[in-house]
Amino acid sequence: MPRIVPIILAFAFFMEMMDSTVIATSLPAIAGDIGVSPITLKLALTSYLVALGVFIPISGWMADKFGAKNIFRIALLVFVLGSVACSMSSSLPEFVIARFLQGIGGSMMTPVGRLVLVRAVPKSEFVSAMTWLTIPGLIGPMAGPPLGGFITTYFTWHWIFLINVPIGLLGIWLSSIYLPEVPPRETPKLDWPGFFLSGIAAAGIVFGLSVISLPALPPVVGVAATVLGVVTLVLYIRHARRVPNPILTLKLFRDPVFRLSIIGGTIFRVANGAQPFLMPLMLQMGFGLNPFHSGLITFAGAFGAMSTKFLATRALAAYGFRDTMVMAAAGGAAMIGIAVFFTPDTPIWLIIGSLYLAGFTRSFLFTSSNSLNFTSIAESDASQATSISSVFQQIATALGVAVAGLILETGGWWSGQTLSLFSFHLAFGVTALLSAASLFFIVPLPRDAGADVSGHRAYQAG
Repeated sequence: MPRIVPIILAFAFFMEMMDSTVIATSLPAIAGDIGVSPITLKLALTSYLVALGVFIPISGWMADKFGAKNIFRIALLVFVLGSVACSMSSSLPEFVIARFLQGIGGSMMTPVGRLVLVRAVPKSEFVSAMTWLTIPGLIGPMAGPPLGGFITTYFTWHWIFLINVPIGLLGIWLSSIYLPEVPPRETPKLDWPGFFLSGIAAAGIVFGLSVISLPALPPVVGVAATVLGVVTLVLYIRHARRVPNPILTLKLFRDPVFRLSIIGGTIFRVANGAQPFLMPLMLQMGFGLNPFHSGLITFAGAFGAMSTKFLATRALAAYGFRDTMVMAAAGGAAMIGIAVFFTPDTPIWLIIGSLYLAGFTRSFLFTSSNSLNFTSIAESDASQATSISSVFQQIATALGVAVAGLILETGGWWSGQTLSLFSFHLAFGVTALLSAASLFFIVPLPRDAGADVSGHRAYQAG
């Protein structure tokens, strides 16, 4: 498979992941322009996540119905139009709606892009191709804050969104030329009740957790939304067991490799999803660095993530999925835990080194988990697997920030100081333990899980 194909998909994912975090640094400037407070403007962050939660479940059905390549190009176009609308917004409602439109495009790009790879890439090349898709998801959240600060400081906040236009249009053009044709498939009638139930469940959980951790609204709103999401999720599970073709099938969880990989990867993502929120905040609030300098330091994790591109395929061939994921989860927990001992007197090189290794281990586990999710799933269920995997990843990201915010608030109540160094150390300690808890689901994986994809058996035989 030409390398240009995963690279095209990777650029689209990078644009999406970076955009979801680049706005955070520019909130004060945007809020000042449209006449609201920065806290109120965080509703725009939430509206993006809600769009992801609502429309990701339908992405697999759309790709099967109309062709994965067609839906991927439409998703890019919708994302570009949403970006233009964001740059032209002059009020809070306009900006929230524009971000929601962006989220609709983003909800289709990631799962449909993965589906293109699953159906077009030979198993022998799958790990290498998936690595290209994993790295942008790690670099984007780290590159977003310093890039957003730079653009807002030296240009205007509008360019944060306008830079997506040439990138997105280039992606549409290259996709039309190089992406393989993935023809439409015969699909069952859309499960409308399941779509509404899954959409309300995902939106309620994501919205509720986001509002609790980023209090743009009273906390009771977040709690109520989360409870509504959980109740609706239970109703959806009952619904999915009764209908022949639910929008998200639960039968995939009968496969132990898929189940353990999804659950273990989700727990690890929750713990590591808190880090892009915790580390920059500690460097600024606890160590006194400015946003741009803290962004430059945390960007070390991106270099660690990129390093796995040269090692992932060989490591999985040598050790297999299970052992590689065990080492990555343990190493990731250790790199989070070491931050408990960071103080303003800690040498910068030590902080940078730990962040580099943290990005390295995270990338290994995400690459392995993202690939392993599909190794035991029938090709006909690939669209379902991509949708389920993407839903779990988005909820894990929202939950990671919510957990971090809750621990910081608890630490502040305990110490009597808001955002004290003690609070950050407590948060890093708890999330390190949570990261290590993923091992309870990773260790039970069979040693030969995904061997036909990783090449582990062939490596041993050689």
